[in-house]
Amino acid sequence: MTASDSAKQPEYTTAVEVADFRHNIAAVQARIDAAAQRAGRDPSEVELLPVSKTVPEERIINAVAAGCRRLGENKVQEAKRKHGNLADLDVAWSVIGHLQTNKAKDVAAFAAEFQALDSLRVAEALDRRLQAAGRALDVYVQVNTSDEDSKYGLDPEELPALLKQLPNYSSLRVRGLMTLALFSDDAERVRPCFQKLRGLRDRMREENPDLIGDGGLSMGMSGDYELAIEEGSTCVRVGQAIFGARATPDSMYWPS
Repeated sequence: MTASDSAKQPEYTTAVEVADFRHNIAAVQARIDAAAQRAGRDPSEVELLPVSKTVPEERIINAVAAGCRRLGENKVQEAKRKHGNLADLDVAWSVIGHLQTNKAKDVAAFAAEFQALDSLRVAEALDRRLQAAGRALDVYVQVNTSDEDSKYGLDPEELPALLKQLPNYSSLRVRGLMTLALFSDDAERVRPCFQKLRGLRDRMREENPDLIGDGGLSMGMSGDYELAIEEGSTCVRVGQAIFGARATPDSMYWPS
């Protein structure tokens, strides 16, 4: 099933109570495990990153009680607010959306991970703020594998040059690559996006493995994570299948 399938056939049950979250998380994990096994992979190779964008804090508290210890957020201001208001919870926050350089200070202050690095300007801004704060940050480099103007990310041919420059920013720890696939109900149009990211990762491993870190692949969301796992994803960013359908479209988080 692809993201477009889920848009046409809403099937996401809204989780409110702790038991709801446990049910939804278990269902997603079962599908992760099955997809990995179909691909001949160890399910433990695939990390589930619950995405809590637009979810109110009272429901996030129950999600954490149900076992969520890492949460992904697209918008820095929303993530910063939730981090501050829920500071007593044992949660690591991952920023997975586009970052403007004037928000780098905020990400450097609270985020455990940044999955949308797509320019040296952002790398420099983050590194400067992280150095001042005396901390480091795990990052994924975002690549536009769908060739859509509606998606952020580097053009694939720009990736090697950027990776070669990132060691100059010593507070950034490159963990791998991230992408958003084409939104389509045709799995064979979606699959090449994931295959392209895996191919880029493999190429960089051959040329200079030190530049790609763990070589992780963050790809796959609620509508297409099983397909992404079949193509090698090591981190799936799942929001609606855990928290429930969102009223705001994903396009809210992309370029206009």
